[in-house]
Amino acid sequence: MTSKQDYPGSLCGKTAIVTGSGRGIGRGIVSALHARGAQVAVVDIDPATSAETATVLGDRTIAITADVSSSAAVKEMVEQVVDRFGGIDILVNNAGIDRAIPILDMSEEEWDRLMNINLKSVFLCTKAVLPSIIERGGGCVISTSSIVARQGAMNGGIHYAASKGAILAFTKTLARQMANKGIRANAIAPGVVDTDLIREHMPEDVREKVMSAIPVGRLAQTEEIGGLVAYLVSDEARYITGATFDINGGFWIG
Repeated sequence: MTSKQDYPGSLCGKTAIVTGSGRGIGRGIVSALHARGAQVAVVDIDPATSAETATVLGDRTIAITADVSSSAAVKEMVEQVVDRFGGIDILVNNAGIDRAIPILDMSEEEWDRLMNINLKSVFLCTKAVLPSIIERGGGCVISTSSIVARQGAMNGGIHYAASKGAILAFTKTLARQMANKGIRANAIAPGVVDTDLIREHMPEDVREKVMSAIPVGRLAQTEEIGGLVAYLVSDEARYITGATFDINGGFWIG
């Protein structure tokens, strides 16, 4: 009889870092990995949300407050996870922000700030985590892109779309260069997800308009994003690398 630990979708014995996982999509991802048996690091710049999420998940969890656009903070984050769990098998680069500022109104400082959080963090975290993943014999890096990297943004910031497009190129190159080390790299590109931030900042009439344009008729749920990531980092997806997975209810099909 096959045990739960032997099931290809199981993540028992694996350790995962998920950045930006105190709330929203990140919380859905870290919850899905934990539910499948992984030890997880809930990393967020907001100590309250990371602590709350870790408390809800319970055992096999560590909450870490970190600014992942800082190399010093990333180094400390990795050290904490290795000290606690012995090593790292999975990295999910999820931390990010968006500001809907037209290009003609955008300052250089605004561009740099978003790029540091959305893109530089992907480089810093990936580079810092790779040695531990290699030492463990291989693993996975998943990075969160966006539907706007595929179709462009009508209302979001152009710097946000650019950062999310760059993540796709980063992922493809990482997949090619690290395959011989047993490391798989994939990206996910969510559409509009039903999170606290969306409910707080998108008026109800706008949400209704967006949902009417989505063939399945609703926004994505965070646990659906988490389920996709959990599959991609499992042994069931061991032949998948360098790919981008659209999860948008049919809003964009390419």
